[in-house]
Amino acid sequence: MNKVFLGIGGNLGDKQKNFDRAYHLIDIKLGHIIQKSSVYETPPWGFHSDNVFWNQILVIETILEAEELLWRIHEIEADFGRKRESERYSSREMDIDILYFNDDFIETKDLIIPHPRIHERRFVLVPLVEIAPELKHPLRRLTSIEMLENCLDKSLIKKVKPDEKTE
Repeated sequence: MNKVFLGIGGNLGDKQKNFDRAYHLIDIKLGHIIQKSSVYETPPWGFHSDNVFWNQILVIETILEAEELLWRIHEIEADFGRKRESERYSSREMDIDILYFNDDFIETKDLIIPHPRIHERRFVLVPLVEIAPELKHPLRRLTSIEMLENCLDKSLIKKVKPDEKTE
């Protein structure tokens, strides 16, 4: 079994319904979710939007290899209306990124693992520290806590309360 850390997030539509649907699709198409961070409200990163994001880290166990996992993630994102030829950073109902795949380093035309911007994004690091504070980045050799302490991104990240309503 492969142990994979996924970052999920979105800022359009009914975020709670989108997350619930994403959990279901991930469980069916990718692998069993074994751990979830809290959900965090975060500002857009890399572009402007009036809609805040919800972001979360999931840990799954999967029999899939990395390339097959990526292909199935693209299928799930397409189910949420994502068109891959659109701008790199944009508003969307659901985005799923592979952050870590075991302790592997993978670099192909379509995939780089570990995700190359983990250390730059508080919306990834804050929930990652919650569930895996001592996890070491296989290339940087820093823990999640150390990467968060060194992160230049100072965006305000706050936990979404379970009873918070979505739009």
